[in-house]
Amino acid sequence: MVTQDSRARLNVAIVGAGGVAHLHAQALAADPRVVLVAVAEPDAARRAAFAERYAVPRAYASHEELLAAEALDLVHLCTPPGAHREQALAAFAAGADVLCEKPPALSLADLDAMEAAAAAAGRRFGVTFQQRTGTAAGHVKRLLDDGALGRPLLAQCQTLWHRDAAYYAVDWRGTWAGEGGGTTFGHGIHQLDLLAYLLGDWAEVDARLWRLARDIELEDVSTATLRFADGVVAQAVSSVLSPRETSVVRIDCELATVEVEHLYGHGAAHWRITPAPGVPDDVAASWALPTDDEPSGHTPLVRAVVDAVWAGTPLPDVATHARRPLEIVTAIYASATYGTPVTPADLRGDARFRASLAAEVTDLRASDHADLRASDHADLRASDPTDDGKE
Repeated sequence: MVTQDSRARLNVAIVGAGGVAHLHAQALAADPRVVLVAVAEPDAARRAAFAERYAVPRAYASHEELLAAEALDLVHLCTPPGAHREQALAAFAAGADVLCEKPPALSLADLDAMEAAAAAAGRRFGVTFQQRTGTAAGHVKRLLDDGALGRPLLAQCQTLWHRDAAYYAVDWRGTWAGEGGGTTFGHGIHQLDLLAYLLGDWAEVDARLWRLARDIELEDVSTATLRFADGVVAQAVSSVLSPRETSVVRIDCELATVEVEHLYGHGAAHWRITPAPGVPDDVAASWALPTDDEPSGHTPLVRAVVDAVWAGTPLPDVATHARRPLEIVTAIYASATYGTPVTPADLRGDARFRASLAAEVTDLRASDHADLRASDHADLRASDPTDDGKE
């Protein structure tokens, strides 16, 4: 536990009181340097229950009311991604740092605005991609960065989850307006972020989107080939159709294969490093995963953010680089939409790629371009078991 010095604790508020907000509240409760002073939530019953459970002294119906009434050091945004831009800009204008749930925004244009507002206000802006956290993930990143495992060559990234028809019965789910994107955007982004955290900058994405079984506007499966700046080639699959759910990242290097298989969070027990034939035992032993294990999750990420706010220093890597996973996901949608590989330069140079994913697909429907798939929509191709995927 961090020892508090003589300074007053940081005043923190949470906007949104849904399921993920509880993870933030629990992480904050474990840190003596902060006090959770307020929550904003439009649903009165949920707002009252959350405030009572976590002994939050003040509760508001909106983020506007909260920011007008409170002097805050840090605001946690635990709301749907469509609300993040407006809420973040308001928090920065009120003089607070922001920790935002993922995905950070519905588009790169929105993220641009959020990052520019943070810079103009001199505030910190972090995102909770918590799959990056945990001592095992940090250990593996150091091995890769130091070259201890040799040059990374090939990778796999699988987000194989299962969401049935009942999951999509909620009116906003499965729609562009409600979710901003399908399983790639809402689910696969977790493991794609972990992959990029370990491998660094990406260079090209070539992708397809599929709707195979769910009666929704969005894709229920995506497939992509990613090339990273250092030459690593990765295959990525995101799915909500997989009865045996699993989340996998595997990286084959010259001297070893490193992999993690878990579902929604990982610790050292989920990681494995397999040496290549001929690697000496003492070398392989030097790669051993740490025994003082802290699993991935919101607690280590929130603690890292509080560390920076408390010390007055920039946020660490574990809470930044929100652009990279959003770029990769945007590139997947853009590649599938326009039927071409997409590079970072393409995203910077083509305004279509910076708009919301929903806007891209709306444009695609209007143009009657059939490079995204579905039986009854031009944006998503229905898959027949005999279809080889070619036009």
